[in-house]
Amino acid sequence: MPITLEKKKELVSGLEQSLKSANSVVFVKFDKLTVSNSNSLRRSLQAEGVGYIVAKKSLLKRALSTFGVTGEAPEMPGQIAVAYSTDLLAGARGIFGFQKGHKDNVAIVGGIFEGRYMSASEMLGIATIPPMQTLRGMFVNVINSPIQGFVSVLDQIAQSKS
Repeated sequence: MPITLEKKKELVSGLEQSLKSANSVVFVKFDKLTVSNSNSLRRSLQAEGVGYIVAKKSLLKRALSTFGVTGEAPEMPGQIAVAYSTDLLAGARGIFGFQKGHKDNVAIVGGIFEGRYMSASEMLGIATIPPMQTLRGMFVNVINSPIQGFVSVLDQIAQSKS
C-alpha cells in the first residue's frame, strides 16, 4: 500500500527534527538483519546517545536537502538506516563496533561529518579514531617515554660509579 502525501510530509518532518541537532550522521546499509540483532544494535547505540532510524532513501534525501550539506552524497544501495548523534564520533564508532560481528548484514556506506558528505572509507576512518581516554593514555606514554629513558641512563651511571 503506497504512502500518502500527508504521511510522507510527516515522515520527512520527523527526519528533519531528528537530524537537526545531530553533529554527525552515518548512513548504514543493512541486509537480512534479524529482529533480535536489530534490537541489539538499537540498544547499544541508544546507550551511547545515538539515534537510529530506518528510512526510505527518497524521503531521507528530501529531509537532508533542507540542511545545506556540502559535497556529493554517497551512493546508498539497498535498505538504509541512519545513525545520528551530537557526539561527532559516537554514531560511526557504534555502527563500526556492531559491524565487526555482522559483516554480512551491516555496513557503513557514508555519512555527514561537520556539515559535509563523507564516503564510506572516510567514515570508517572516523570510526577508528580511538576514544578520548585512549588518546590521553597514548599522549602520557609519549611524554613519559623520554623521562623513563633518562632515569634508566642515570641509574646505569649510578651503578657504574659504585
